[in-house]
Amino acid sequence: MKARAFLCAALLACVAPAHAQKYPAKTVRIVVGFAPGGATDISARAIAQKLTDALGGSFVVDNRPGAAGNLAADLVSKAAPDGYTMLMANSTIAIPSLFAKLPFDVRKDFAPLSLVALGPSVLVVHPSLPVKDVKGLVAFARAHPKELAYGSGGLGNVTHLAMELFASMTKTSMVHVPYKGAAPSMVGLVSGEVQLLFSSIPAALPQLKTGRMRAIGVSISQRSNALPDVPTIDEAGVPGYYAASWYGLLLPAGTPASVIDTLAREVSAIMANPEIRESMLRQGFDPVGNGPDAFSKFIRDEIVRWDKVVRGAGINPQ
Repeated sequence: MKARAFLCAALLACVAPAHAQKYPAKTVRIVVGFAPGGATDISARAIAQKLTDALGGSFVVDNRPGAAGNLAADLVSKAAPDGYTMLMANSTIAIPSLFAKLPFDVRKDFAPLSLVALGPSVLVVHPSLPVKDVKGLVAFARAHPKELAYGSGGLGNVTHLAMELFASMTKTSMVHVPYKGAAPSMVGLVSGEVQLLFSSIPAALPQLKTGRMRAIGVSISQRSNALPDVPTIDEAGVPGYYAASWYGLLLPAGTPASVIDTLAREVSAIMANPEIRESMLRQGFDPVGNGPDAFSKFIRDEIVRWDKVVRGAGINPQ
């Protein structure tokens, strides 16, 4: 009996260090469902470097573009829930009603870690349009139903849904002109093919400085540091209006709580870092870092919000 007890103790002594091994013990992948250089990729790389500095090991970005980010999301949803594969998602993952069939369920197959940043949009109009503010735009659109054309980055794109939400809340009717991406839609506005659209702030700033377009409202609940003189759409006359692109980290469902707690603590610290905040604000992002519980609620609220918009706009799932 003594020999058996000694053997068991020896075996436990060998096994214990493996379980107690500090996280991370190997490379951690942050999977991004979009090509390098975009906003989701930029957010992931900023986080990866700082997590490497804070926790040691190596956090690397793995770009897996395709299917509006759904290929990457599917890969992460089916990865081992050990903390070594995570997803940097954007707002599209919270609009499942855009898709006829998805190989994952964002509500069940992921453990939300943290909202990293918001990407507010700015409502811009062509300078030839005789409106100076949001109230003026609403009055003009109501007086000229279906005469205004607005551009977007594509059918079902957040820039499309943001305008559908605006039209619904203001009881206006405008014509949608979808482009093959945000950049072509900006060209359409500058050339006068369309009269208004929602744009990311970094993309709009150069055109605003040259007077080729006019900013009349920011899409989230606080003004942008990059456009401090532009009111939010909420304060400019559409109470309750809110629409934003966003970027957040998710892990496979079942990831140990200890790993989630470690990562959440570090991500929160990173997003509170003055250097990171200043860098992201300059690029038009609004840094957050809110933790698992708040991010879970945020995603649930986003799903409900955009489902109503998609259904109200009559967009057929693809």
